[in-house]
Amino acid sequence: MESINNQVLAVHQLLALEQLAVPPYQRPYRWGAKNITDLFTDFTTHQSMSAYRLGSVVFHHRKGKDKDEWLDIVDGQQRTLTLMLAAKALLEERLSGLVRQDLRQQLEALKNPIHAFMGRQSFPSLVSEVNLRRNYLELRRLVARPEFTEDQIDFLLNHCQVVCFVLKDISEAFQFFDSQNARGRDLAPHDLLKAFHLREFAEHETNLKAEAVAHWERLPSDELANLFALYLYRVRQWAEGKSARYYGKGEVDLFKGVNLDRVGHFPYVESLRIAHHFVDEYNSQYQRKIDGQRMVFPFHLDQMIINGRRFFEMAEYYQKQVATIVAERSGPAQGQPVTLLGEPLPPMACKVLSTLSSYERRHRTGDRYVRAMFDCSLIFYIDKFGSKGLSLAIEKCFIWAYRCRIRQQVVQLATMDNYVLEHNLIRAIRDARLPGDLHGFPLPTMSRQENKNNIRNGSEDELVGLFREMKYYE
Repeated sequence: MESINNQVLAVHQLLALEQLAVPPYQRPYRWGAKNITDLFTDFTTHQSMSAYRLGSVVFHHRKGKDKDEWLDIVDGQQRTLTLMLAAKALLEERLSGLVRQDLRQQLEALKNPIHAFMGRQSFPSLVSEVNLRRNYLELRRLVARPEFTEDQIDFLLNHCQVVCFVLKDISEAFQFFDSQNARGRDLAPHDLLKAFHLREFAEHETNLKAEAVAHWERLPSDELANLFALYLYRVRQWAEGKSARYYGKGEVDLFKGVNLDRVGHFPYVESLRIAHHFVDEYNSQYQRKIDGQRMVFPFHLDQMIINGRRFFEMAEYYQKQVATIVAERSGPAQGQPVTLLGEPLPPMACKVLSTLSSYERRHRTGDRYVRAMFDCSLIFYIDKFGSKGLSLAIEKCFIWAYRCRIRQQVVQLATMDNYVLEHNLIRAIRDARLPGDLHGFPLPTMSRQENKNNIRNGSEDELVGLFREMKYYE
């Protein structure tokens, strides 16, 4: 048993261990259909690799009654149980029809250890039993499909690997588990995205990794966190008509897309593939050394993510875009000219931006939520139409967002999210073909009776004054 400590085992070797056990203190088995799909997508995507590392499994070497010895799974339960279910599904669905004798022999060798494990192992949680049964049925459907070839079975059993660690002291096992998963701190969502997209670099782009992530590494962690949580995540969700209240680890898949070297030639990918290779070809031509021109990939906030290098370029592009818009829209003092993206703005747009950066109660929590709505809608508009019709967009975004502030006595996170979904200007921007299409977005006027927030001592504040001047308040 000691021989597997610090060893790399193929999946068939891991599942052949006769001492495997899930201790009663383990959390329930919670993997669902999406985890199964992601795992099998990885098998297909990385099938050309000689070996694919699935992670690590940490065991506690426990001596039981009658001098029995067991390998209690401390870390890696979800993955190990899923692999065992997959092997059992292969035994049921594919064993009798396999052409390759080596695969047949490997699966035959797994039959007894797997059946023995399932016969002796009990799960105290009903959640585990339900998920195990459901995932087993899903795996049987997946492995029975003709596109799950014998080459993929071979890849799963022989080329997918785990690193095994065996520790004798239970407290030491848990300490090791904590260090492997936390490394002294909880990983932020953007840290997980960085790790994922570094692995997605094409082999011929390895020399570009340092350059691609240089901007990312220079940014403070909180700035990257804000970029994704406050802007990129909210815009992408709201544009789809979906809630955008909380951005955490569970939402990072929104920023995982396609690897152009591995995904098939599906019609929906071709426009991305054409743009990707054209931009690289244009920038590599000798003429660029003469004219100094450089083409930026045509990113859009709501487009499919291209994994690897383009993801880091996208993050750099939008960090600079957001920083520029947020800095310029702060503007000089009231009454002074304002420029945005280098374009001078007309008086009313200037007045809106100056007021938003100077009115007295702008630092309240609710006002910051409303400002986030305004910022996201304006950034999304500029991302789509640039500076065309920008003055109209600023006025529309202002009336749309701050109508929520004036009408609500209290604005919370849920208030902001619900308001966007009920009166979705961001989705209207997504669907617009021309800047002028936003003229048709309904913005009703407000009455004094609807004002629950911005009347103090019988007088109106600056926001209401702007509404009145723009003829949206009566």
